Amino acid sequence: MTDEQYEKKLALFHSQKQLLDTFLKNGAISQAQYDKSLGDLIRKMGINPEDWNAD
Repeated sequence: MTDEQYEKKLALFHSQKQLLDTFLKNGAISQAQYDKSLGDLIRKMGINPEDWNAD
């Protein structure tokens, strides 16, 4: 994977994480659901946890 492809994947990851953050903030999902979904997203997308800010 090229750096450009990884950067695009990272941008998609950030938008998906933002959606999860919104769901959690508005009570649409529980903390447990958020944690599982975020973990699944990181694993499935192959994101290096050092490449994103956990807020």
